Amino acid sequence: MKKISLSLLTVVLLASCVSKKKYVQLEQEHGQTKSQLTKTAVEKEELEAKFAKIEARVADYNSKINELTEENDAQFVTVDGVAVISNDVKKQMRATLKNVAPGKLSEAKTLKDSMNLALSYNLQKSIDTNTLNEDEDIAIDIDETVVMISISDKLLFNTASYNVSSKANDILQKLANIINSEPSIEVMVEGHTDARTINTPKLADNWDLSVMRATSVVRKLQNEFNVAPEKLIASGRSSYQPLVSNDTKEDRAKNRRTRIVILPNIDKFFALMASNE
Repeated sequence: MKKISLSLLTVVLLASCVSKKKYVQLEQEHGQTKSQLTKTAVEKEELEAKFAKIEARVADYNSKINELTEENDAQFVTVDGVAVISNDVKKQMRATLKNVAPGKLSEAKTLKDSMNLALSYNLQKSIDTNTLNEDEDIAIDIDETVVMISISDKLLFNTASYNVSSKANDILQKLANIINSEPSIEVMVEGHTDARTINTPKLADNWDLSVMRATSVVRKLQNEFNVAPEKLIASGRSSYQPLVSNDTKEDRAKNRRTRIVILPNIDKFFALMASNE
């Protein structure tokens, strides 16, 4: 009986010893696992922080790319070596040209031709064209950063008169809006006559007539359309810069004109023209 009890006690003691070792081992493994989890959590936080920085950099790069695209669209580009416009304006110009008659559009051989055509279309569309010969009564040309608008005298004056007609109000209002929109714009109004001589109690010759017509336009822009006078220049060229010969009635009519020379921001000018669409 003593031998059996002793054997049982030995078995219990051995079992107790094995369980304690296993417990210690499990505790060690638990500690290692916990330590590994803590390390993993720290590494996860570090990776998340790095990922957040990468995301921020990507967002920054995307923003810069978008800004670069916008800047490229707004950057000025040379038009046939003489004028500058932005890519944004080129897009507006192409949209405008879709409204131009195919026959007229086919005459535009260069980008500068297209720009002149688009500007002419927008300006003519903004005024009453019922009585206009669109090929002769208004002409627009661009030379470097200068916009030159030639208006036939029949739109502005009565024959041999230098008083501006009320029928010119539409186009002069449009020009005044453009001039007033940009502080840096300056405008020179040039009067041109045909070669026939004139002599009246008020006008000694064509020099007088051309200057008086330019002055009348300038006064109207200042007094009725609120254009700052310091932006305006009145000048007369008499008959010495004809467009064509003065041999026929039709050609003399072409030479009688007033030229508005505008030194604008081309983008601003086109945007104002296009705003009427």
